[in-house]
Amino acid sequence: MLPKPDSLSPESQFLKRPKSPEFSDRKNPFYPIQVYISTYPRTWLVISILLLQVLLLYMARSLPVSISLRHFPPPNNLTVEISGDECHSGRVYVYDLPPMFNKELSENCDDLNPWNSRCDALSNDGFGRRATGVAGIVPDNLTPAWYWTDQFASEIIFHHRFLGHRCRTLDPKSATAFYIPFYAGLAVGKHLWSNYSSRDRDFHCEMLLKWVQEQPFWKRSNGWDHFIMLGRISWDFRRSRDDDWGSSFIYMPAMKNVTRLLIERNPWDYFDVGVPYPTGFHPRTDSDVREWQNYVRTRNRTTLFCFAGATRGAIKDDFRGTLLRHCYNESDSCRVVDCGGTRCANGTSAILETFLNSEFCLQPRGDSFTRRSIFDCMVAGSIPIFFWKRTAYYQYEWFLPGEPESYSVFIDRNDVKNGTSVRGVLEKYSREDIRRMREKIIDYIPKFVYAEPKEGLESIRDAFDVALDGVLRRFKEQRRELEDTSGITKKENLRN
Repeated sequence: MLPKPDSLSPESQFLKRPKSPEFSDRKNPFYPIQVYISTYPRTWLVISILLLQVLLLYMARSLPVSISLRHFPPPNNLTVEISGDECHSGRVYVYDLPPMFNKELSENCDDLNPWNSRCDALSNDGFGRRATGVAGIVPDNLTPAWYWTDQFASEIIFHHRFLGHRCRTLDPKSATAFYIPFYAGLAVGKHLWSNYSSRDRDFHCEMLLKWVQEQPFWKRSNGWDHFIMLGRISWDFRRSRDDDWGSSFIYMPAMKNVTRLLIERNPWDYFDVGVPYPTGFHPRTDSDVREWQNYVRTRNRTTLFCFAGATRGAIKDDFRGTLLRHCYNESDSCRVVDCGGTRCANGTSAILETFLNSEFCLQPRGDSFTRRSIFDCMVAGSIPIFFWKRTAYYQYEWFLPGEPESYSVFIDRNDVKNGTSVRGVLEKYSREDIRRMREKIIDYIPKFVYAEPKEGLESIRDAFDVALDGVLRRFKEQRRELEDTSGITKKENLRN
């Protein structure tokens, strides 16, 4: 619910006609200021508002802000709105959804899958448990910035960032975009296993859309200026038939105009936007980012290439198994981290250390076309080797360099199957080539990570900021197109 305005606004108080000063007041040293105020009340109003904003900003940045995963404080205590260029692309209104769509899902973390509790994975505002075993692998003063973050925790991470974001508005009339903080991935993921029906898998999604369609600002735009973060891959929400995998959320009619942020997108759907998987590094300050960049830049890498992953025995001609054998056969130049079972769930120090020690990292497709390991690899300053273009090039346009060859190596998987040596391809790259590619990756590291502070970093824009900027830019472009189309239609009607 929006806060009610005071019966008497500050503007109306300031704009009251000032009393004329007595002659004795003119002896007061502040008399010239009083005269200026009475003569130019509007100028003084503007100056006062600016000074008040500066004071509020200073006070807000000085106060510690802490949000528990299980308790969402009132939104009014979390938002600092700043005028000026920081929000020049617009402001975001965050819907206050009924708890069944987010809070209750995360609180019932013990029941989110049939094998084990997800509570640790979803703790710390979605960052998960603080990383252990990284001492001696990362700089000592950066160990507090490392967590074992779950690859499916983006919904919680995004929600908490929006609650404290400087460009959040509590007034929907001033919003450029409307964020729906629905934990669809948790809701759907809970029903992916065992004998749940299609009705079970769609229940929360259908209820959410019924609720949001009753909101006045949804009705105004039919959802085209609304967006959502879905913490699983696009294909988990694209069920065509009742007996198929996943939910039919994206195919529901009310979703047709909604922009979806996903860790893996459908490249042929305009409304799907791929955003980086969350990694374990969550910098607290700009200096954390710069120190990490310098650390991976100067790291002594003793291995040519590496592979961290597990085979997929149920898949015929499993390419991951091919790479694993290839790496074992080149053991003097390739290092393997075998992730069979759950040994690598949410990252391990062995994976981090392997990427830090390797010039290149093999990145085949995962269970789908993408995998979280892509970003773990690049955050460690290792150069990814792709075998499917859909693994990265068609996924993360807002976050990756436009020239794939500037930061990665592509080897067609069929060439590898037919005998092409990965080592032979890599040995053709000079030291200067490798340095140049690594430098490009290092420049982009801020776009791959999600910062720890709710308000973001001081001046560096992280993956969250890039995603929000892209959404706001897209909505402004759409609004401009609609206005242009509307203007043309009006002219044609007048002409007729």
